[in-house]
Amino acid sequence: MTSFDTSPTLTVWRALLAVAVVFVMLATTGWSAVRDQQAGGPRELALAAWARDRIAGHSLPEADAPAYRLAHFFATLTSGQRFALADKYPSVVGNLDGAPVTLRYHANRVALGQAVAVEKMRAHDAKLSPDGRDEARARLDRFRSLLKGDRQILAFDPSGRGRAAEVFGDLDRAARVSVVVPGVDTHLLTLERSKSSKRRYAAPVGMAESLYGAERSASPGTRTAVIAWADYTAPAGLGMDAALGGLAADGAVRLNAMVGALPGTSKVSLFCHSYGSVVCGVAAHRAPDRVADIAVAGSPGMRAANAGQLETGARIWATRDGDDWIGDVPHMEFGGIGHGADPVDPAFGARIVSAAGAAGHSGYFEPGTESLDNFAAIGVGAYGSISCAGADSTCHSGISGERDG
Repeated sequence: MTSFDTSPTLTVWRALLAVAVVFVMLATTGWSAVRDQQAGGPRELALAAWARDRIAGHSLPEADAPAYRLAHFFATLTSGQRFALADKYPSVVGNLDGAPVTLRYHANRVALGQAVAVEKMRAHDAKLSPDGRDEARARLDRFRSLLKGDRQILAFDPSGRGRAAEVFGDLDRAARVSVVVPGVDTHLLTLERSKSSKRRYAAPVGMAESLYGAERSASPGTRTAVIAWADYTAPAGLGMDAALGGLAADGAVRLNAMVGALPGTSKVSLFCHSYGSVVCGVAAHRAPDRVADIAVAGSPGMRAANAGQLETGARIWATRDGDDWIGDVPHMEFGGIGHGADPVDPAFGARIVSAAGAAGHSGYFEPGTESLDNFAAIGVGAYGSISCAGADSTCHSGISGERDG
């Protein structure tokens, strides 16, 4: 673990370095934001039609209604009525927090089938540029992959760069649910990598699949589920969006809504990588009470000066590999730019756990690493099995025992 020099000279140097980094970003990337989800696209048209429609003589609820109201609405319908709505409005039902998760899986399979048809046409559209056709083929491959087997797609929106979420395990029966929140450059084309890729576990689906396997090994008797949650608009590259908190604020709202709508009474752990830790930091003070743990890896900061400022009852865990370049980024906030203190600085107040074996910025979910083993122990509540970092032998302090929750 890196030692932390908090001398005034170093603080001034870091402030100057942060300003320099900002000007470099401005010079090389400008103030360009990521491409927004398309206005007037197919999903927006479906939402408008949903708002006008009725079933069994009653108006449909607003798509942005609270999850408990949507859950009540679907509970009043027959199975046939529920699936009729999912087939008619797959892009709406598949993304409704509060709708039964199995119904959302079905709706998103329908939506994916429709998206495949669209991209097939685009891939052969002579009016598109060669790059446009290449992108269409890449999206077509991704959508076909998401349709393979019995994959459980909890959210799917192909507009813009796209958003999605996938579930591993039985979400309805899980006693413990883990949510993987990825960082910069997360979108549909980076959602997963092939099983043969050396960087498989650096993509959201690979992260979640690896964590699910590790949790099952750590506690075979625990009913667990893991969500690869790429259902927010992440920054595109290391430009200004990555240095600011706007996208994190939007993502935090979506994250808390999803967690609050999960079925049952499962405890939830958030595993937040890179810019995803900014999302989790912003979400923390309004996170549902069921969130028991927030673990960050390779974090640029959580937009807080210390763990207390997160204003959450969840335990805060942090880890960083010694070779992770994020350690060289100034962890501070200056005029709204930057994300605050370093969560692995002991002064921050997080429980610091070992990341031994996790090479670089994207290796925290690699099988065989202590970071993955620690995440699995947190996810199933086996806190006594966690390996603290060398600089923090007290990461177990204040936890009453195994599967404390």
